[in-house]
Amino acid sequence: MINSPQSAPFTSQQSIAPKLTGLRYIPRWIGGVMCYMVFGLGGLLSSLTILPVLRYWPGSKQERIARVQRTVSLMFKGFVAMLTAVGVINVSTQNLHLLQQARGHIVIANHPTLVDVVVLISLMPNAGCVVKQSLWRNPFIRGVLSSVGYIPNRSANLLLQDCKQVLKQDTNLVIFPEGTRTLVGNVINPFARGAANIAIRTQSDILPVVLRTDVAGLTKQESWYQIPRQTISMSVEITDSVLHHDDEITQGNEAKMARQLTRDLQQFYLNNLSSPLDSHTDKKQKNELTQPN
Repeated sequence: MINSPQSAPFTSQQSIAPKLTGLRYIPRWIGGVMCYMVFGLGGLLSSLTILPVLRYWPGSKQERIARVQRTVSLMFKGFVAMLTAVGVINVSTQNLHLLQQARGHIVIANHPTLVDVVVLISLMPNAGCVVKQSLWRNPFIRGVLSSVGYIPNRSANLLLQDCKQVLKQDTNLVIFPEGTRTLVGNVINPFARGAANIAIRTQSDILPVVLRTDVAGLTKQESWYQIPRQTISMSVEITDSVLHHDDEITQGNEAKMARQLTRDLQQFYLNNLSSPLDSHTDKKQKNELTQPN
């Protein structure tokens, strides 16, 4: 069962950031672009220096992975702080302890902006994700990706094996069921069955996170250098219940259960994101998501 968050950190009655025009927008644009440049350069340098050192520092494999994950989380936290300082984004959280205490969970979220994965990993000391197969052919970063617990997006069977291994190491897997950023005008994109399949076939818990933004920006239709003219207030809302799997899953009904679970998860997000923001404050709405029989 999943219960929707009790209240949102911001509501539609709160003031939305003013839209910068003319010369007032130039410092915002320069600051935003500089953040991306620092982030990219810092990622390259760290992949050649500190992260390999942490990877080979004495300790068990799980300890080494945990060290690198914590370091990457801190780096992402620094990037979010830079974006906040220049006025690109402002992040608030609800029930953050549920996210920080999670171990071996599949963390799913809707995907409104370019920086969603950075925001989520900045809030978790033990996060991994699935990355493009092409990145694993890059000799400069392949070792770092492996040491941080990230998974190459390859064939279904191999992907499932990798997910099982990573989840057993208490790493949380961040997955966006939409597959790509939400198209402007949509509440969410249709969900793919990947997250549900992995959850069911690895017997892992799903921890849903609702990402709510007050203005559009850093969307799929925009390039990375199109810095938003309004500060994006992002609310990261972690549900206060985790989806538990029953013991009736068998090899014969896994596909059927994954389809149903995907539909239920998609409806859960539609219900939460379609409702006015004020309803989270004015009403203690309960949106229950139950497992298929």
